[in-house]
Amino acid sequence: MKTPVAVQIAGQRFVLRGDEDERATREMAAYVDGRIKELQKQTRAADTQSLAVLAALQITEELFQERRTVEELKKRIREKSNALLHLVQTRARV
Repeated sequence: MKTPVAVQIAGQRFVLRGDEDERATREMAAYVDGRIKELQKQTRAADTQSLAVLAALQITEELFQERRTVEELKKRIREKSNALLHLVQTRARV
């Protein structure tokens, strides 16, 4: 059930409804808020919208890197599985 969760991001209150539980929703909101605060310290962007876009781009970059890592791991698992299967089939014939 999608229970509303009130969170604060960049000083603004949002009521979120999602598939995650309340704790996970709060953790995600805190992560975004933290990224915006980091950017606020590092950049000259003052308005919330610019900071939110920069945070979204950084988080998207992380997501894409994680996806690449997962795909590489899947590829390595497939290769290892195929090698093991080949080894088992070869030994079964002996």
